[in-house]
Amino acid sequence: MKTRLLNILIVALALAATSCSGVKNLTKPQLDLPQELAGNSTDSATVADMDWWKFYTDSALVYIISETLDHNRDLMAAGARVEQMRELYGLSKANFFPTLGAHVMGNQETNDYYNEPHLTDPQYDLKATLSWEADLWGGLSWARKKGGANFMASVENQRAMRITLIAEAASAYFNLLALDNELSIVRRTLFTREENLKKAKLRFEGGLTPETVYQQAQVEYATTAALIPGLERQIETAKNAIALLMGRYPSEEIARGTLSLEEPLPETIPTGLPSTLLQRRPDLRAAEASLRAALANAGVAYADRFPKLRITLTGGLENNALSHFFQSPFSYVLGSITGTIFDFGRNKRKYKAAVAAYEESRYKYEQCVLTAFKEVDDAVITFKLLRETTARRRELLDAAREYTRLAYAQYNMGVINYIDVLDAQRRYFDAQVGLSNAVRDQYLSLVNLYKCLGGGWN
Repeated sequence: MKTRLLNILIVALALAATSCSGVKNLTKPQLDLPQELAGNSTDSATVADMDWWKFYTDSALVYIISETLDHNRDLMAAGARVEQMRELYGLSKANFFPTLGAHVMGNQETNDYYNEPHLTDPQYDLKATLSWEADLWGGLSWARKKGGANFMASVENQRAMRITLIAEAASAYFNLLALDNELSIVRRTLFTREENLKKAKLRFEGGLTPETVYQQAQVEYATTAALIPGLERQIETAKNAIALLMGRYPSEEIARGTLSLEEPLPETIPTGLPSTLLQRRPDLRAAEASLRAALANAGVAYADRFPKLRITLTGGLENNALSHFFQSPFSYVLGSITGTIFDFGRNKRKYKAAVAAYEESRYKYEQCVLTAFKEVDDAVITFKLLRETTARRRELLDAAREYTRLAYAQYNMGVINYIDVLDAQRRYFDAQVGLSNAVRDQYLSLVNLYKCLGGGWN
């Protein structure tokens, strides 16, 4: 039953619409939820239940995310959108109450007929109008439901943006740490190759090795040195991206930690039951609210097919002089009921268009649900496989380190050529960078999984 929670809600809304206002031919979403996600048990616990500041324990990252949530302009705009929808929802509720208007007028006519004396005819009016629309066909009720659904959709969209910004900040942070780590690896490698270049020069000048060895050492040194400007550019770009998320100018420095290559991440991540995904992810909740708004809009369009009954009462005073105005000889009360009788099918077509818009929203909602489960399944599989990749990369690094040590020893004994030493160094350098990138990708997959599960907005 839990897995069909949202189905029951939509069916109830459709039945209510049919029974209360005659909205017909609206089908419910066809959702067959999977019993399990990739590698998921039947446990309802999920990592998305954790607050983001407990999920991301790096103090520098916590500060970056906090500043992002406090100062990001897109999130502020989403908050303004929520306030706009809140006021419009209040407006739809206020339509149930009557309106009271006042009319004050002063008029002076001049009568100057032929062969008649010149006459002036002043007139002063003070009138009040009380108007109220009777909700006979449920149009106002459906408009209130539509306003409430649009308001909730804006709230959920703001929450979804909050999740997205948290994930973007965390991803940018881990990318920056990986670039810092890679730059450190390049600089250490550059120092080693500078030492090798000095030794190769001494051996060449001493006649112990041919010039080819010296030139090979120069090529490796220059190749490594050429990597540094590109990495520094990427680091500055990554820092600017984080500053933009935090709502700051790019000139400020970004405080950060280091990317640990040894600290293992958890083997498994609890993802919970599929029903919890429907209840937790704000984008799905926003799609559900939009679906309810489309249903309510169809109800409004259906009610518009019938005449609107607006009762208007007008009363006031009239006098041809301001003195003793309230002792006016003229006073009256006027009541009227107005409504459209025939509109040549305009409202009928509007209703059909609203039904088609509801069907469009229904298909979009179903697609959102399918996409959400795909994203979670992909994220779980990616996290598991990247953990295995990291383990293999760590083994490769150990092997490459030992290969380099043996290559140096055999070269010094004259067993192998210098080209074999360079090959070992290149493999060791690639292994270091590969492990750093694998750890980065594993952290990024964890960030993506937390986002896909709907964590970070509560």
